[in-house]
Amino acid sequence: MATDLLQGSSASPPVVVVMVPFLAQSHLNQLLQFAHVVSSYDLPVHYVSSTLHISQVKSRASNPLNQLTKIHFHDYHVPFQPPPPPPNLCSKSKFPRNLIPCFEASTHLRQPVAALLRALSPTAKRLVVVHDLLTASVVQDVVSLPNAEAYSVNCGSIFAYFAYLCDGLGRNDIVPIKDIPPWDSCFPTVVNDFIAGQIRETKFQAGELLNSCRAIEGPFLELLANDINSQGEKKTWAVGPLHQTTISKELRDRDKCLLEWLDQQEPNSVLYISFGTTTTFSDEEIKEIALGLEQSGVKFIWVLRDADKADIFSNEEVRRPQLPDGFEERIKGMGMVVREWVPQVEILGHPSTGGFMSHCGWNSCMESISLGVPIAAWPMHSDQPMNALLITEVLKVGVAVREWGQRDELVTSSMISRAVRKLMASEEGDEIRKRAGELGGEVRKSTAEEGITRLEWNSFIAHITR
Repeated sequence: MATDLLQGSSASPPVVVVMVPFLAQSHLNQLLQFAHVVSSYDLPVHYVSSTLHISQVKSRASNPLNQLTKIHFHDYHVPFQPPPPPPNLCSKSKFPRNLIPCFEASTHLRQPVAALLRALSPTAKRLVVVHDLLTASVVQDVVSLPNAEAYSVNCGSIFAYFAYLCDGLGRNDIVPIKDIPPWDSCFPTVVNDFIAGQIRETKFQAGELLNSCRAIEGPFLELLANDINSQGEKKTWAVGPLHQTTISKELRDRDKCLLEWLDQQEPNSVLYISFGTTTTFSDEEIKEIALGLEQSGVKFIWVLRDADKADIFSNEEVRRPQLPDGFEERIKGMGMVVREWVPQVEILGHPSTGGFMSHCGWNSCMESISLGVPIAAWPMHSDQPMNALLITEVLKVGVAVREWGQRDELVTSSMISRAVRKLMASEEGDEIRKRAGELGGEVRKSTAEEGITRLEWNSFIAHITR
């Protein structure tokens, strides 16, 4: 059910924009951030998702609440059948199979989205649908409306998208890295099939948006345009970084304690560790991480929490990952273990933060790159192995904790300690940090007035309001 009334008046806006994200936290975040970008041009924006995921994205929004009031939210009931299973700690695959039902559930949005589009169509000269690449089938009814057009958003890196397309077209000769992970090693078959089906549905779209920046991935964007999409039928915009670019002043007391602790540390001395919302570790893996951090002697903030459940608001008991006996006492003053959601951008942006051990989800990569923080790359699934290669082999702003070919092996404390010390306490790490800082400066300039990303935003808005 829509959470606010459709806005209609005698002075109808020339353009109305509808955002349709996929039902996963990182995808919800990106389209919400792009909704803020579009609404800043004084265009009405409608954001559509399931009732559960509208609540989830609002509860975790990094933007001040007054900014959320500029966006019209529409939430619809979506059935999850069967109920999502809990994460399997014994599985060697890190793909969050408990989220697989979201792929099927997202398709149930087609009917309510079509009804919303039919209701909004008469209120505007042009109805613009901006949809996640993974919700292409949800918005396919846009072709039945004479004044509507659709644009897909690719929520991953351009490099991962480029490699995926090259693999499908047999053009691996133009991919600069030869040992690309096979796609079936990154995604379960059912998810690979779903993605391929959604890509086939994008034939009706008028253009595509990429959450990346020309300062980071300009060469791959050019290769996409000239070697893969050489017909030039569809326009493409690189509109990233799509994340909070200013540090929030509205922090909770617990978050203030984290930043106050960082205030007391030396510049670039603290490693931030977080593996996103879809990673769950076994007790044995947690023990190895803990011992590796302790052995490294490097100061750290470690966000230790299980992967999101399908319903983050459910009352079912949450697993509390176990640390080795006496670990927290031994690392007092050296490190902090946090078990809740934290303000990641604020932590990465703090002068004391000198590195980020990450699963290499694209949101985390973009935040880290934008803030000039190098990465200790430990990919888990999906596009993350591709992103890790981009970070370590192409951009050279990070080190590998372990190679993708070792994914079925236990990452030991010595591997973790070695990667941490290489990044945080070596001359090579200092050079990597210098490169990361320079690249971060270019990315931050991109969203300023006349920056390359700001010009991409202006170009997209000019196109849809033409």
